[in-house]
Amino acid sequence: MTVSPLRQSRKKNVVTMSTSPASRDAKEGAASRAATARPLGTVSFVGAGPGDPDLLTVKALELIRRADVVITESATHADLVRSLRSEDEDTVTLVEGGLSDDGSVLTHAVRGRLVVKQARSGAHVVRLLVGDPFLHGTAPEEALACHKAGVGFEIVPGVSAAAGVPAYAGIPLTTRTQRDVAIVRVGDGRVDWGSYGSNPTLVVLSAGEQIGAVASAVIAAGRDPQTPAALTSAGTTTGQATVVATLDRIATEAKAAQLEEPGVLVIGDVVSMRESLSWFETKPLFGWRVLVPRTKEQSAGLVSRLRSHGAVPEEVPTISVESPRNPQQMDKAVRGLVEGRYEWIAFTSVNAVRAVREKFDEYGLDARAFSGLKIAAVGEKTAEAIATWGIRPDLVPAGEQSARGLLEDWPPFDELLDPINRVFLPRADISTETLVAGLIGLGWEVDDVTAYRTVRAAPPPAPTREAIKSGKFDAVLFTSSSTVRNLVGIAGKPHPSTVIACIGPQTVSTAEEHGLRVDVVAEQPSAELLADALATFGAERRSAMLEAGEAVLRPSQRRVTGRRRAT
Repeated sequence: MTVSPLRQSRKKNVVTMSTSPASRDAKEGAASRAATARPLGTVSFVGAGPGDPDLLTVKALELIRRADVVITESATHADLVRSLRSEDEDTVTLVEGGLSDDGSVLTHAVRGRLVVKQARSGAHVVRLLVGDPFLHGTAPEEALACHKAGVGFEIVPGVSAAAGVPAYAGIPLTTRTQRDVAIVRVGDGRVDWGSYGSNPTLVVLSAGEQIGAVASAVIAAGRDPQTPAALTSAGTTTGQATVVATLDRIATEAKAAQLEEPGVLVIGDVVSMRESLSWFETKPLFGWRVLVPRTKEQSAGLVSRLRSHGAVPEEVPTISVESPRNPQQMDKAVRGLVEGRYEWIAFTSVNAVRAVREKFDEYGLDARAFSGLKIAAVGEKTAEAIATWGIRPDLVPAGEQSARGLLEDWPPFDELLDPINRVFLPRADISTETLVAGLIGLGWEVDDVTAYRTVRAAPPPAPTREAIKSGKFDAVLFTSSSTVRNLVGIAGKPHPSTVIACIGPQTVSTAEEHGLRVDVVAEQPSAELLADALATFGAERRSAMLEAGEAVLRPSQRRVTGRRRAT
């Protein structure tokens, strides 16, 4: 807070005298204007890395989530911001800071004025920049504009494309015996390539269509034409592609591979280490487009595991969860729970936990209503949902996480130990009778209550339906029989080239009934383990292609004729 001179003098017990009414009026007017002026905001110049959102620093993540205004630089930054801010967080204003309305690149001066303008509104501004703000970025000029305008700012370093992209390509820029590296950005004026003829390692950013001219200039500067060179496009993303050739051939090979712009070019003997150190592009599901027929809320863990294996997951909801047609059944069961009518409550899904919680909220109940009640969860995910109540389930299957696994560990009713022999079972309207029959067989009475309905979701957009039927997806992961039936119903059967992965035997049976050959089955009914099983399949498939001397192609790049049928 800025303290006026008058207040400062009073704190020091010094009396300040005005010389005239006019001067007193001028001072009072200035003080009034200062009091009503909006305080300046601050600017955080944040390095967003070269593409992979996981490369954001912890501080960058925190700043993006707290920002009032985010000024973007790349076309992907807006989606990045939306993915990092939950719906219940305050809305954020997104401002394009890379291109003008006509698509031309904004100058350094225009960008600086834009940043200052947003900060003068009193907002906390996050200025996202590709890579690192102070390494081949416009942050220095924009920060100077803030300094001149009296706007406070901070710099949050990021992973630069010069270091991050070669690392993702498996190319070290320095080694124990080779310590020198030079970084050059093409397009920022004329480059004196004669200065780089003797550098052991040279990194060239944004070479683009000038790669041929760059290679020729470096050779003319004294570099051996047979020096290894590598061009990587879409670095650190699942669309990454790398071409390796000699310096005199790199432009020709890159053109033949039709690499996307912009690219990072590395020249030097370190490129030869890629054959042993390539780790990203060799992931078992690298670049695989995988269809996940679940909602974003349901598939968070599965999507994260798929991405860790290099896949590009795409959620397509096939099921919509709705309230039961007859809510009185749930009302009666919840009243019975409060009155102590049950010994156990068994949750067989996260949706069941959510349905009971919604009913609790409706009645003004909380976790205390479970006092004296034993709680069972069908698996770890359901147990985690129960834990949000601050409750640890009494029973979670030690083996198979399914109704059958739950029955294997469920204790039989004992008249001496169990004062009540009734179980509350809230679940979906389409659930099987396996658990009910098993509990009755163990001597328990079961109130099988429809807590929610599962209905078929609306069909996905036409491009997605066409991709499913034409084989543009590399794999589909089915996590229940209903996802099989509903996906086929709303989008049609996956193409014969698409790898089909199922979570368990019942889902396999349903897939086969629909004429699909199942390629992958999870060892246990877990979505994450299903992703791991698909990764194992992908790794074995890749190894077989390499051993046969074939190019490693994704399933969507290979075509088979005829509709695949179960054998």
